[in-house]
Amino acid sequence: MKLIDTHSHLYDEAFDPDREEALARAAAEGVETLLLPAIDSESHERLFALCRRHPERCVPMMGLHPTSVNDNPAWREELARVDRYLLDPPAGIRFCAIGEIGLDYYWSDAFVAQQTEAFVAQLRLAARFDLPVAIHTRAAWDDMCRIIEAETERARADGRRLRGVFHAFSEGAAAFERLCGCGDFRFGIGGTVTFKKSGVAEIVRTMPLDRIVLETDCPYLTPAPYRGQRNESAYVRLVCDKIAELKGLAAETVAAATTANAEALFGIRYTEKNTERR
Repeated sequence: MKLIDTHSHLYDEAFDPDREEALARAAAEGVETLLLPAIDSESHERLFALCRRHPERCVPMMGLHPTSVNDNPAWREELARVDRYLLDPPAGIRFCAIGEIGLDYYWSDAFVAQQTEAFVAQLRLAARFDLPVAIHTRAAWDDMCRIIEAETERARADGRRLRGVFHAFSEGAAAFERLCGCGDFRFGIGGTVTFKKSGVAEIVRTMPLDRIVLETDCPYLTPAPYRGQRNESAYVRLVCDKIAELKGLAAETVAAATTANAEALFGIRYTEKNTERR
């Protein structure tokens, strides 16, 4: 079984004691490929170091997380750094997407204007560089849908395209259908689908398999039966198994489809020993 974790923070300090072991455990579960979203400049070197150490398995993104905009007088400098890295990537680094970007009003709605400016700027970078986006959304789905609709149309009018994944998708059928209408978007399903009272499970039952990619968001959002412990990329297998159960499919079918979805979206090719960029 071949699996791709499309959203892993393996470079996070939570993995300092056993990062290499966690990577080995992932491989043992068939998860050879990890896509690593950026957060902000405080963790860039950790991200780059891991990807240089394991270029055949760890594939980086570049972007500014919405909560890194909050109460940060230097957020525009951070955004400019994203632009510079995309124009001139660091040695040994090749970005597969722009992420993790988006809107997050959960902790505060005092920075809506700043988050929106940063998000729209990065969506336009994605269209300019023809890269997919990895989108974070929390307590901001109405604004998210409105912005994606507008920016998708803008990109098309400019002869460009906007595509990507809605990371940790947590909304219902209405938002799903509205976002599907914007075009080539996938929906990242992770550990929350395994929770006993998961609202995500219901939408996954009816979600076409060609719209799904698998993720962990490790070290966060740990699936059952390990909820409350640190998450890791090996657990994407548990997500795959749960989706298969919900849809009445073989786990191998879900693995093959979601891996193909990730390969197509992020421009990567899964091999037995490595992951290559097309």
